[in-house]
Amino acid sequence: MSNINSQQGITCFIIDDEVLVRKRLETLLAKVERMELLGSETANEKVLVQVAGMKPDIVFMDVEMPGMDGFEAIRMLREYGCYPNFIFVTAFNQYAIKAIKNAAFDFLLKPVDLEELKATINRFRTTLTGPADKTHRIPGYHILSPREREILDLLIQCNTSKEIAEKLFISKNTVDTHRRNMLKKLGLRNTGELFKKII
Repeated sequence: MSNINSQQGITCFIIDDEVLVRKRLETLLAKVERMELLGSETANEKVLVQVAGMKPDIVFMDVEMPGMDGFEAIRMLREYGCYPNFIFVTAFNQYAIKAIKNAAFDFLLKPVDLEELKATINRFRTTLTGPADKTHRIPGYHILSPREREILDLLIQCNTSKEIAEKLFISKNTVDTHRRNMLKKLGLRNTGELFKKII
C-alpha cells in the first residue's frame, strides 16, 4: 500500500464477479473526490497477482463469487505481501462479523448508496490524519490496517493488551492477534524490537 495522507488521492481496485455491480461502483467512485480506480475484475489468481503488484490503498471486495470467495481472495493477497484496506461489498449482511474478524475496514450492502460510500471513504481518510509522531515514521507503518495502527498507537502509549481491548471495545484475544500480525508485517520478532524502532 502506498504511503498516503488525507489530501492525496486514494487508489482502489474492485473485485466482484457481477459486471453490472462493478460498473455501478465505478460510476459512484467517479463521484468521490481524489479517488483513483486502478481496475475492476472478478476474482482469480491472475487478477490477484496483478492487484498485489499495484498495491492499491483500498480493495472493494465481493464476498460470494464462483470459484473463489472474498475471504479466500484476501488470504491470497496477504500471501502475496499485499495489505490493502478491504471494504466488503455484498448483499448478505450476515457476513459483517466475519468481515470485521478478517480486518475489513468497512462493510457496504448492495446496492451501494453514494452517500454511504462517501461516508466510508471519509472515515478512511480520517485514519490517515493525525500527529506525525514517532509511530508514523516506523518503516512499514503504512501497510498496517487502520485497526493495527490504532493498536500500535495505544501500545506505544504503554497500554497493555487488556487496556487496549477495553478502549477499543474488542476482546484481548483480538488485540493479541492484531499485535502478532502487526509485528509480522513490520518484520519484527517482538515488542522490544518495536520500541527500539521509535527511540
